Amino acid sequence: MVAKIGVNYMIEQHVREHYQQIFVNPIANHLPYFITPNQITLLSGILGLLIFPALLFHQEFLAICLLLLSGYCDTLDGTVARFSQQTSNWGSVLDIMIDRLVELVVVLALWCVAPLERGLWCLLMLGSMLLCITSFLVVGIFSENHSQKSFHYSPGLMERAEAFSFFIAMMVWPHAFVFLAFLFTLLVTFTAIVRLRDFYNQREIVD
Repeated sequence: MVAKIGVNYMIEQHVREHYQQIFVNPIANHLPYFITPNQITLLSGILGLLIFPALLFHQEFLAICLLLLSGYCDTLDGTVARFSQQTSNWGSVLDIMIDRLVELVVVLALWCVAPLERGLWCLLMLGSMLLCITSFLVVGIFSENHSQKSFHYSPGLMERAEAFSFFIAMMVWPHAFVFLAFLFTLLVTFTAIVRLRDFYNQREIVD
């Protein structure tokens, strides 16, 4: 029941298909003539890195725009790869690494805004993200892939869209940072626990 609740309330599960059809696929059909999927992935990383100086100089609106553009490129690269038949293991590895780099940069930038007040909470956020991505990767190793991606994709309560929503909220409402960081840490950790529990239950059924 918990896993079903988590999946049903994911933003991506509700809007991804429409978002994909309206904003991603039409662009992806033409991009292979101009840019490769891996170059789009790298562009996502560059945009993510620019969030750090934007927040450091209190340009929150610019930081939010950069975050959204980085996230858009992250959805675009895989689509371009599939449309142009350029999917590769290296592309998947690069995509995962760039995703984590952007998330790390955002958390570090949020910490630099108020290091004394936010230090512990940013550390807890990073710790929960480490646990969550570890659960994602290890479950993927031992699960058969049935998705369009190059690897097994196990959905959870906190996906990238939800994480970005939290990051944006932290930029817009800095005075609510502690509450948002606590909730983020709780939900990300919960996502990891549910993913491991579901994998354990599947193992029991197979055995």
